[in-house]
Amino acid sequence: MTDGTGALLTGTRRREQRTGPGPSRRGGTRPLAVLAAVFTLAQLVLVRPVLGLGWDEIVYTSQVTSHHPAAFFSAPRSRGVSLLVAPVASWSESTVLLRVYLALLSGLALHLALRSWRGLFPTRVLVTAGAFFASLWVTLFYGPQAMPNYWVAVGALTAVGCFLRHRADPSPGGPLWGVVAGAALMAWMRPTDAVWVTLPLLVLALAGRPGRPLPALAGGLLAGGVPWVVEAYTAFGGLRERLAEASRIQGGLGLNIAVDDQLRSLGGRALCRPCTGSMPHPVITLWWFVLPLLAVLGLIVAVRARRTLRTAVPLACATTAALPYLFMIEYAAPRFLQPAYALLAIPVADALWHLVTAARGKWRPAARALVALGLAGHLTVQLTVLVHTVDRNTDSRRDWARTADGLHRLGVRPPCLITGHEAIPIGYYTGCSSGATAGNNENTTAGEILRTAERIPVATLTGPGGTPPGYAEAWPVHRLGDLQVRIAPAPWSDRATGVPRAR
Repeated sequence: MTDGTGALLTGTRRREQRTGPGPSRRGGTRPLAVLAAVFTLAQLVLVRPVLGLGWDEIVYTSQVTSHHPAAFFSAPRSRGVSLLVAPVASWSESTVLLRVYLALLSGLALHLALRSWRGLFPTRVLVTAGAFFASLWVTLFYGPQAMPNYWVAVGALTAVGCFLRHRADPSPGGPLWGVVAGAALMAWMRPTDAVWVTLPLLVLALAGRPGRPLPALAGGLLAGGVPWVVEAYTAFGGLRERLAEASRIQGGLGLNIAVDDQLRSLGGRALCRPCTGSMPHPVITLWWFVLPLLAVLGLIVAVRARRTLRTAVPLACATTAALPYLFMIEYAAPRFLQPAYALLAIPVADALWHLVTAARGKWRPAARALVALGLAGHLTVQLTVLVHTVDRNTDSRRDWARTADGLHRLGVRPPCLITGHEAIPIGYYTGCSSGATAGNNENTTAGEILRTAERIPVATLTGPGGTPPGYAEAWPVHRLGDLQVRIAPAPWSDRATGVPRAR
């Protein structure tokens, strides 16, 4: 199989040389660089750097800041995102600067990931694949955010592409560095996702003749995953305990059909938990059903052209990447499937080019018009959902900032502690620590909260329809929008109002 793939790769290069003057190595990367630049610019224009930090971003970013207390870090999370943002977040409070940094970095990462596929597919296929993935609203929205899934996606693209290039040309000095880097990046961000993505690669490496791909894959996974395993023993009592706690937080991993949940999330819901409500309009979800059909068409085209491996492998990796999020958890977030979308983009782009070039005679203009119309409609849908998602998230994060301003007026200023409804994001915007006595973010007890209230301001938030915790029932109540705010009386507070005096 290796020899056949190498021969096909050589034949492909020769055919590309015969079709025209042939781009130079530098010229072949220029379209990919242009695509990455457009992707970066689109993030800055459409998502806008002024978008405040979201809940999960706050958890990751607060681990490395010196200007905010660290939020509770639960078992499923990994430190990769925190280290990724550390060059900016460790010294600057500017969200705008962080967004620009991440947008530039995500554009560069996409460029490098697509370059790892050069020689396996023509440049036009790679540009189309990159444009498809980059134009998804979920990619544009999360590219400049401090979240792990986009980075798992580009790591998957890099590892799979370099793995296939090594099989095609196993000479020394080949692209094994990309296998190591891609696997390490995935494991650095989400170790369990890295294992699911690389399962087909591990099977191929074990089934093939002995060589370097298996050590490269294993080395990359270990390099990225060891910190998570070490933390399991230092903070969670062991690896088994951390995996069990991660499963509990995610609702208990097992056979859970979440396909319909993912469909509901396509309308722009960042987190669908619990995932109730009506489905988005069929126009919004249509691309999700067309995507696997085009990927299968890409596989058929590859089989007929006797270049099956380079299409079947990303399809297999996309399938294993998606399996846990479609069939093993009880909720959904559209970002979970980003690695699968990135890997599917390669065979999908190959299928689209087949549709516009294989037709003959009078059918060719019709095929091209149909593909162009479909892509235009797809882009319209993605941008519409993106604008709606950005607006909604901008409003919710401004609400957190307004609540923080109200808490400051009530005398709750750092150092301080926030508990109750949305304590993590509101605590971050207020500059306070956050605490919870129950739930997935449990990190304190009622007794510890009361003892803390003797030293610093403590506020408990109750959302609409909620009830205050027992330890705060007697605290003076204030209103901030839809929230009830109970502030603990303390030695430095005004006993009549419960509002802390300036110290």
